[in-house]
Amino acid sequence: MATIQEVQQLIRQKIRDAYPEPEAGAIAQLVLEHVLQKSRLQLSLQQQEPVNPEQEAKVQEAIVRLQQQEPVQYVLGVAHFYGLELQVDERVLIPRPETEELVDLVLKEHKGQQGLQVLDICTGSGCIPLALVANLTAVKAYGLEISVGALEVAKANAEEYMLPVEWLQQDVFEPVQGIAAGSLDVITSNPPYVLEEEKQLMRPNVLQYEPHLALFVPDTDALKYYRRITAVAKELLKEKGKLYFEINERYGKLVQELLLEAGFAEAAVVQDLFGKNRMVRAVK
Repeated sequence: MATIQEVQQLIRQKIRDAYPEPEAGAIAQLVLEHVLQKSRLQLSLQQQEPVNPEQEAKVQEAIVRLQQQEPVQYVLGVAHFYGLELQVDERVLIPRPETEELVDLVLKEHKGQQGLQVLDICTGSGCIPLALVANLTAVKAYGLEISVGALEVAKANAEEYMLPVEWLQQDVFEPVQGIAAGSLDVITSNPPYVLEEEKQLMRPNVLQYEPHLALFVPDTDALKYYRRITAVAKELLKEKGKLYFEINERYGKLVQELLLEAGFAEAAVVQDLFGKNRMVRAVK
């Protein structure tokens, strides 16, 4: 039987064409953590322990899929997001670290508040409302999404952690049903914002596997979701309620101007940890 160290080296070597180092090393680590159900520390301390044949077979299956440049989160069926291990597959976008920063911003600005009413639009895997419900007290949360498949994933994630979120299968470009006007404290959204023209810049593992419905907007109407969600927020937010967007870094100023022109009291572009314009927050 191969040792943990040998299997780790095997994964790195086999996927190097699809995922160069150091990414190959990071992926090998994730695969072993998942298949062996060990922490990073345990893996580093138990390098010479044998891997049983059943586990080795699972690793080999993962290697074949990774060589096709399938994202490791889809291969393993899970993605880590703000302390949660969420189910993911090709029906949903893989949650990104930038979206964790959006959640972090909302939590910092509402720490200690109880009974907040929150809506996440274009919710996908449900990562944003689930993380908010897990970290706020007595929050009433909704997740709105057009894709039936994505909502099936979101519901499974909510059931896994027994987190109460009300899921709304609706098209945001239609009138929102089931939420009273002026009732919400917070609206969040990470809507599609990648331009069609940016496809050529994207890696194959994103382009071939992740849902285009959740990624792309027409080159001719880059702000279509922001414009519509701004109108929804004007209707559904309370006075002083807050709207939080994740954005394409190219459009921070334009989204800010859109919100101010729509009558929001304030709107600010917020940078991510890498200094890129990544979020816009606004107050009704």
